[in-house]
Parts: sequence; structure tokens; C-alpha cells
Amino acid sequence: MSKRILIVEDEESIADLEKDYLELSSFEVEVANDGETGLKKGLEGDFDLIILDLMLPGVDGFEICRQIRDRKNTPIIMVSAKKDDIDKIRGLGLGADDYMTKPFSPSELVARVKAHLARYERLIGSNVEENKVIEIRGLKIDTTARRVWVNGEERSFTTKEFDLLTFLAGHPNHVYTKEELFREIWDMESIGDIATVTVHIKKIREKIEYDTSHPQYIETIWGVGYRFKV
Repeated sequence: MSKRILIVEDEESIADLEKDYLELSSFEVEVANDGETGLKKGLEGDFDLIILDLMLPGVDGFEICRQIRDRKNTPIIMVSAKKDDIDKIRGLGLGADDYMTKPFSPSELVARVKAHLARYERLIGSNVEENKVIEIRGLKIDTTARRVWVNGEERSFTTKEFDLLTFLAGHPNHVYTKEELFREIWDMESIGDIATVTVHIKKIREKIEYDTSHPQYIETIWGVGYRFKV
């Protein structure tokens, strides 16, 4: 069955070009040319991945990303002509899985779509050992149900946040560089931005740490990377 892609893009020429290239790769594609339509389709439709423009009439890409991520783990690739790092960090912080700056080649977009879909399929289709739970000092991670509790209170995690947390917790006291974590969790060496690792570590800390300025779980090893301390 073909994977269904939603493109939310107000520039029709760009949307049509992206649609053509994706359909040539056997994807089923729908297009929304404004924010309100894109948000409605994204929330109500059954899509395997969403390509989301940042600047849209009606509702902007940030708000669409936030609302979709609150309800779904569908991979989201955010695209924008804005090159500012603050927009990239904000988009990733809201739960986007990737951020592409216009102009980009349609073939690169297709490559990223395929990479994110392959990664997501492996995650939801993996045969994780039944009832495998990691418990460390008040932090409980159920890797089977993909649920996390901090001192008995359940916290919500995006797909990438959960995978990054689980990977680090599953390899305690091992120091990983950002590049190693990016390759392991995002499964892409030549495309993407390792800044997403820093953003996701920050979001995870906000959910599990008592004091994010003095983390007790995920430590920063300056000049090297990160370590899950036990």
C-alpha cells in the first residue's frame, strides 16, 4: 500500500513540484494551500508523513506542528525560506522531525521523506521484548508500551524524544557524541542537522529532570557529548 503524504504549502508551484516528485516515487500525495485546511487534514486524515511550510495564511506552521504533535506521532518535515536558527530550533522544539531551508532540490526532499518513513516503520514495527521496563531513581521507562513515568507521574514524549531517552538509558554511563546519537536515532548521516540532538535533549530534560541546570539523569560531557548517569 502506498504511503500517504500531506503537503501543506501555500506556494502552489512549489507544492505541485514536490507532489510530482513524490508521486514519481510511488507516494500518494494530498496538498493543502492554507494553514486552516492543512491543520484540519493533518488532524483528521491518516497520513504517514507531513511536509509543513512555516509561513502560511490563516494558521502558521508552528501552530500546526504543535497541535498535530499533541495528538499524533506522524513524522513532520518543516520547510521554510527563513534561515534563522531560532526558527529551526523552535520548529524542532515543537516536535518537528526535520527542518529544510528553501530552496532545496526535490530529490533531497524525497530522500528525507524516505529516510524518516523507514525509521518510523522500524520503530513501530520492532518486536520489543514484552514488558521490558527500565527503572532508575524514580524514572520508569516502559519500552514495550512506549510510556514514561517520573515519580509515578506519566509524561508525554514524542517518538524521537522517547527513542533518544530509551537509547541513552539503555546504555548507561556510556558517553555518546551528538553525531553518534544523530546517526543512531535519526538514521541519517549525510542529511539533516545534528542541532536537533541538542534540542531533543533539552526537551527530555524538561520532562524528567528536577533541575534542568543540574541534571541527574542526562549529563553533558563538555566537548564530547552526553551520558546517561546511573
